[in-house]
Amino acid sequence: MQSTNVDAFFTPVSFGALSLKNRVVMAPLTRSRASARGVPAEYTVEYYRQRAGAGLLLSEATVVSTQGVGWIDSPGLCTDAQRDGWKEVVDAVHDGGAPFFAQLWHCGRASHSSFHDGELPVAPSAIRLNGDYIHTPQGKQSYETPRALRADELASVVEDYRSAGERAKDAGFDGVE
Repeated sequence: MQSTNVDAFFTPVSFGALSLKNRVVMAPLTRSRASARGVPAEYTVEYYRQRAGAGLLLSEATVVSTQGVGWIDSPGLCTDAQRDGWKEVVDAVHDGGAPFFAQLWHCGRASHSSFHDGELPVAPSAIRLNGDYIHTPQGKQSYETPRALRADELASVVEDYRSAGERAKDAGFDGVE
């Protein structure tokens, strides 16, 4: 049996300009900690504040656009209200001494038309996700075959990611994933 130095796990480490107080990283767990409009709620602030003892925190998956929504009560970074909500969360994490990264996402085919006023979700191809069901605002629903994103729509999705990255920066996040 090989011995390990557990103490090293709790020692500071630096990566370029990023300094961590320990080597514990909180993974981007999907917590559904937002209002129906994707704005982080008051309990979101407390949730992340309680975890600021980690060396680095990654936010739960955060949608880049309304087109990218596919999870109930997932937060976003596509409106100024969402950015402002995240700023409160980021400030709480920073007050706890941890850097904080935003995880950006677009659910693609792992979404459902009930999130999009009846319009099919978009994906790289019109290929249905394997699985039995998705949790939607109306309860469990079968996965649908998404609409293939058109080539002329690609620039818009790229812009959604760029814009969400800017909002993450404006909210004070230390980086994005």
